Amino acid sequence: MKKNLLAGLIATLFATGASAFDSFTVKDIRVEGIQRTEAGTVFSYLPVKVGETMTDEKAAQAIKALFATGFFKDVRIEVENDVLIVALEERPAIAQIDFVGLKEFDKDQLKKGLKDVGIAESRIFDRATLDKAEQELKRQYLSRGKYGVVVTTTVTPLERNRVSINFGIDEGEAAKIKQINIVGAQAFREKDLLALFQLQTPNWISWYTKNDQYSKQKLSADLEALRSYYFNRGYLEFNVDSTQVSISPDKKDIYVTVSINEGERYVISSMKLAGDLLLSEDEFRKAIKIKPGDVYSREKLNESTKAISDKLGALGYAFANVNAAPELDKEKRQVAFTIFVDPGRRAYVRRINITGNSKTRDEVIRQEMRQMEGAWYDADRVKLSRERIDKTNYFGEVNVETPPVPGTTDQVDVNVNVTEKSTGNISLGAGFSSAEKVILSGSISQANLFGSGKFASLQINTGKLNRTIGLSYTNPYFTVDGISQGFDVYHRTLNPTSLSYRYKTASTGGGIRFGFPIAEKENLSFGLAIDSTTVTIFDEGLSTDSPQRYKDFVKEFGNTNVSLPATVAWARDTKDSAIYPTRGAFSRAGFEVSVPGADLTYYRGTLQHQHYFPVTKDLTLMLNGEIGYANGLQGQNLAFFKNFYAGGVGSVRGYDTSSLGPQDPTNTDVRLGGNRRVVMNAELLFPIPGFGVDKSVRVGGFVDAGQVWGKDQKMAMGDLRASAGIAAVWTSPFGPLKFSIAQPFNTKEGDKLQRFQFQMGSTF
Repeated sequence: MKKNLLAGLIATLFATGASAFDSFTVKDIRVEGIQRTEAGTVFSYLPVKVGETMTDEKAAQAIKALFATGFFKDVRIEVENDVLIVALEERPAIAQIDFVGLKEFDKDQLKKGLKDVGIAESRIFDRATLDKAEQELKRQYLSRGKYGVVVTTTVTPLERNRVSINFGIDEGEAAKIKQINIVGAQAFREKDLLALFQLQTPNWISWYTKNDQYSKQKLSADLEALRSYYFNRGYLEFNVDSTQVSISPDKKDIYVTVSINEGERYVISSMKLAGDLLLSEDEFRKAIKIKPGDVYSREKLNESTKAISDKLGALGYAFANVNAAPELDKEKRQVAFTIFVDPGRRAYVRRINITGNSKTRDEVIRQEMRQMEGAWYDADRVKLSRERIDKTNYFGEVNVETPPVPGTTDQVDVNVNVTEKSTGNISLGAGFSSAEKVILSGSISQANLFGSGKFASLQINTGKLNRTIGLSYTNPYFTVDGISQGFDVYHRTLNPTSLSYRYKTASTGGGIRFGFPIAEKENLSFGLAIDSTTVTIFDEGLSTDSPQRYKDFVKEFGNTNVSLPATVAWARDTKDSAIYPTRGAFSRAGFEVSVPGADLTYYRGTLQHQHYFPVTKDLTLMLNGEIGYANGLQGQNLAFFKNFYAGGVGSVRGYDTSSLGPQDPTNTDVRLGGNRRVVMNAELLFPIPGFGVDKSVRVGGFVDAGQVWGKDQKMAMGDLRASAGIAAVWTSPFGPLKFSIAQPFNTKEGDKLQRFQFQMGSTF
């Protein structure tokens, strides 16, 4: 019997030309030692088959290939009576992974992360990979400021060549930033510079922001904010020389030191234009935001070059290059800039490609495009197209790219890539307000019905004051020109007895509406509806009975009345954000008239203008004004349930909800509303200190004023009620929360005051 043993050493000998056995013809191949690996898998790595000649070189290739799979801890090749024997020792498989002491991370998410580095259940166990996974786990903790973390890994052998891996974790306490120092600051106070940083020493809100925990990414962002601060204030040569981050021996305190060199402050001496301007120089100079004599500002210079590039882009020059070259005069501390303009070739759009929309139809996206195929490229229209697609709210992300067409110098494609999000919503919720107490609500809605861009919803609201059930449907593109069409049906009950209004109403109705775009951010809408309202009054000979005017109304018109309201409205919205606006305006004018021939005839007009002014980077001034006027037609009085009201959150804070205006002469607790209304608000909005750029919370100091007048009252500015105070809005996971603390002034006897007001949850 002849038996030769070939292992890793023999493979090395093969490489040097040594011979371990004579070549032979393989009669059979036998695989030994495998438990999980299929024999066919082993055969696939062998360079020889039965009937072929086995050589030293082929043996070396086989050993090398089998080791390279990572499945085996040991590989041996033996020969017995011309039978090739492949003896293998498999690596163990990972049967389970567990964590002890894990609090900071979700276990499933952590397992997913370990899988990416090669550690997962059912995979082959490898000690080197486990060490790598342990280091990655520590790195994740360090990224969250847990510098004292201790990770102990235990590997337990199990039956059938398996192992169990246990990560024992002592997370320790997160290290806090004890001190941040800026060395070299002379032009500005260190306190003001540190206010630019996201990283902060612990404060009262640190539990929420986590900004007292060191993060390399946050420090990089803070250093860039510091650079921008200096560059935008004339310090052209500013530089961050070094940053040093140290930790205390107990790994609980972190010290950050930033060394800077401010350099000199520069003033603009001249701004020149050069290159192929295409337009007149004066036209381009209008786009330059910085003038000779101004202090250098990188932000304004970048805005200037971008504005010039945008002008060229709007003319079709998609590949324009606009660069500003500085010339420094260090003695005079002046800098002259020459803006070089190279428009390149004018380009047109070959094709618009839409990707990512597995549910939404192409036409829903294309109907929002303002850049057309075959037309000259227009950067403004491309930008506007992206904004319009984003505002449909059907997509979580919208990316638009304009790559050049390969092989051409004057063509681009517009590639629109969208990430769809779930637009169907089923919600059940509860809210609480100081006016309506507990509010239960629910809705079923689909904002992108069957991918068509249409909207449908069923709404239910069970407030103590208002109860509603309604169905709405809207087709935003009823015609290809963008005319929208929709309808609404509803049943609403109003029971204001809890607010001392001794009457009830129940309204059932429906209507159809159309919207007509007259500009990109401006539209007109028209509607016609029918409404049947039943009024219930209290006439029991008690002091709490309904006011006399309510009784007179029912006596004249009966308990149930039908109206045919026709509406027309104009709206213009240029705000930069629907949630947290900092600039722009919103204007709306609406007119409602009940068509003559119905039981009730009246008209109602409203006008609102709201404007946001950016005062500084963090301060925004909001001004709002609203007026309303209503009256009856054909000699009728205005239905009392069509009156205007004011007071409370949304109008004049500090006064009880809907408490301003005429009072019932027999019961001053009853507010009757009026046919004229004026509301004015001024609010200075700013972020809460410590929240950084988080826009879910905003606060503001406000001044409100307003009043409601009855038909027989004369409007006088002296009648206005006013208040001043502080308000906060938090877009929380539970819905929007609004709080206000107000001090009313110009109060009169009988006014109902409510200095603290809040509203939690949203109602229909």
